[in-house]
Amino acid sequence: MATVSRLTSILLRRQAIAAQTLEKAEREALAKGVRLEKFLIDQKLVSAPVMTLAVGEYLNMRPIRLARFTPDTDLMDSMPKDFLSQHLVLPIAKTGKTLTLALGDPFDIVAVEELHDLMGLDIVPLVASEQEIQDLINKSSQPKTTIGLEEVMMRASDNEVEVGQTKEEDVSLEEMLESAGGAPVIRMVNMMLVEALRTRASDIHIEPMERLLRLRYRIDGSMTERPSPPKSYQPAIISRIKIMASLNIAERRLPQDGRFTIKALGKEVDLRVSILPTVHGEKVVMRVLDKSSLMPNLASLGLDDQAFKAMSYAINQPHGIILVTGPTGSGKTTTLYSCLQEMNQPDVNIITCEDPVEYQLEGINQVQINTDVGLTFAGALRSVLRQDPDIVLVGEIRDSETAEIAVKAALTGHLVLSTLHTNDASGACTRLMDMGIKPFLLASSLIMAQAQRLYRKLCPACKKPAILDPLVFEANKINPAFFGSTEIFEAQGCPKCSKGYKGRGAIMEVLPVDDLIRPLILRGATSGEIRDLAVEKCGMLTLKTVGLMKVKAGLTSMTAALEVTGGE
Repeated sequence: MATVSRLTSILLRRQAIAAQTLEKAEREALAKGVRLEKFLIDQKLVSAPVMTLAVGEYLNMRPIRLARFTPDTDLMDSMPKDFLSQHLVLPIAKTGKTLTLALGDPFDIVAVEELHDLMGLDIVPLVASEQEIQDLINKSSQPKTTIGLEEVMMRASDNEVEVGQTKEEDVSLEEMLESAGGAPVIRMVNMMLVEALRTRASDIHIEPMERLLRLRYRIDGSMTERPSPPKSYQPAIISRIKIMASLNIAERRLPQDGRFTIKALGKEVDLRVSILPTVHGEKVVMRVLDKSSLMPNLASLGLDDQAFKAMSYAINQPHGIILVTGPTGSGKTTTLYSCLQEMNQPDVNIITCEDPVEYQLEGINQVQINTDVGLTFAGALRSVLRQDPDIVLVGEIRDSETAEIAVKAALTGHLVLSTLHTNDASGACTRLMDMGIKPFLLASSLIMAQAQRLYRKLCPACKKPAILDPLVFEANKINPAFFGSTEIFEAQGCPKCSKGYKGRGAIMEVLPVDDLIRPLILRGATSGEIRDLAVEKCGMLTLKTVGLMKVKAGLTSMTAALEVTGGE
């Protein structure tokens, strides 16, 4: 009864249920021999998300919401289906020898121990709703059909990929046939899109050359060349893509941008299209925006414990600025979207200003910046602040005007999230001061700065032990003692991966702006001084240190870690 008593006190403190109702429910649950938390959810006396938070607090276990979570099919297949259903557990992520697991019944210690013995992995448990876990297990049990690339090329038909246009326009049948060249071209474009999804490419490049039409995919950050379509099909392929993206097929002299949605291989994906005129024709780049790749919350980002606590604290503040920094393509927007998904609740008004809107998220008001008509970040942000927002995301702080409005918004009771282009987290402070933000305003409004890079993950099927030259440690100022006797791995390459790597992960440097950092900002300290104090006094891990930790954990190679953090 001690467990129930403690749990009921948490529910009452959270005002999740009236004391009289709870007392009656306890008696009925005891009489029926049902767990109290299950009885309360079944009788709809307490909602599943609220109960998950309460149980998580009781067990000191992080909660996770799975409403928008897409399970890793490979990870699901590596575990017995009967075990998942019987114990209501769901694998969330596997990092090295650690498996993050969502538990529908967090009191089921036997399930955790059995899985530890079965897979030989350390288990990190999270608490989740039983119903959400059951729904995802049922969905993953539905029969799937997988076809190879050769079959896709032979069997791809007009309706293999379902296209949804983001902008409604009528295109005549004659115009479509004339531009797209009929069924062979449609099959060819569909094949490109399906292969991009199968290989988890982030971009599709169709590049006109003098004698060929080159096709390349960006997979895990590296360009990979694929068999080229016939040069004679170049105008028809580009016209087909323009039709799908609702672009002007007659305009071939000016750049164009558009987007469309496809449904293929059991998922719905947005594609952002950019068309650029070149000397040999129009080059097409399609950015693949797969919402299923977004992390459902912070717990899934793979942060070290200190960084997780710092970010969790920051996003739960009522007002202030959170900055995510890094070069183009380092996953800044994806990280911010993961934060938004965690904060996206019915009682919170979230508005974003983006250029462009990459992922369209349910329940969030997203504004597309359009400088051609005068809708700039600064102008949109002014209007957004009159829309009674609780949380505002600014796609990027590009100028002093936007920076000034963002700081004022933070000081007047709004939580502002944005990105900057700086080399490290401490550089965000000096960058904003360079933009004209007064130090006392910045010290009062900034609550966290974070820098990140994307590293390539080693393929677990073919990675091999590496022997590193001592000169590598010396040249990159790395103490070999950091690794001790830990075995380091390097890429090899196999049919299951791309040049020895499969997938990417984030390396993050998180700088919480606390009472130690604020005085430095007030006196206009350099980014180096801020970084040194944060490392020495606040325990901040630099990008390079976090990268080396990924190498030590066997997740990536020394080469891949240094290529994104070597200059830090």
